[in-house]
Amino acid sequence: MENFIVIAVVLVILGCAIGYIVKAKKKGVKCVGCPYADSCGNGANNCSCNCNMN
Repeated sequence: MENFIVIAVVLVILGCAIGYIVKAKKKGVKCVGCPYADSCGNGANNCSCNCNMN
């Protein structure tokens, strides 16, 4: 029973993470983990991540 609970929690966490990434990619975010992801690719100079890697 304990294994089932652990597996269920891991699956919920993975599902939320995948959902977040899919939702961000649909919005056009270039690099999801970047705090300036909304401005990346828009020609903004304040993006400190390597958004051009994608």
